[in-house]
Amino acid sequence: MGSSFEKLQKHLKQLPGLGYRSAERIALNLLVEKPDRLPALVAALEEAARAVRRCSRCGNLAESELCSICAAEHRDASIVCVVEHVPDLVALERSAAYRGSYHVLHGKLSPIHGVGPGDLNFASLLARVAGGGVTELILALSNDVEGEATCHYLTEQLAGTGRAVKVTRIGFGLPSGGGVLYADSVTLKSALDGRRSYA
Repeated sequence: MGSSFEKLQKHLKQLPGLGYRSAERIALNLLVEKPDRLPALVAALEEAARAVRRCSRCGNLAESELCSICAAEHRDASIVCVVEHVPDLVALERSAAYRGSYHVLHGKLSPIHGVGPGDLNFASLLARVAGGGVTELILALSNDVEGEATCHYLTEQLAGTGRAVKVTRIGFGLPSGGGVLYADSVTLKSALDGRRSYA
């Protein structure tokens, strides 16, 4: 195989969820089996690179100043669900269980990996809260040490905004159809801590 093929395969392999075999299969598909698809794919990638940016309000993907969620009048802008990454927002939207607004931090605090407050989208969230109109923040961050540290940092920073905002944390527990036997200790603790009235 020539170096151009290997270079393509190497770049594909760097994409999330793609290993060596998957990258090789995609590269072969584009170059050998379906070469007519390649120009359209390249054009779509170039167009997206030019047009897609971060929403100025929440940090979601947008093609204008605001994303479609922030621009939607029927969404409840007073409730803001804080997520780590855009795929988290997409997953919540897919569930159709939430009709408020979002804020994407683009990561979580992780001193070990060199991620500090200045690397995350905190400033615009605090500005949203300080500007008024936000009544509740739902923290939908990972149930791990870094996620907890990020939640703690955020609640400390909220005190400096001068606004009384209700802060809630999404519940964590057993997945639908999952049993106690196969759950890890962190999941079981979260399931017990996040319990609510049944009757």
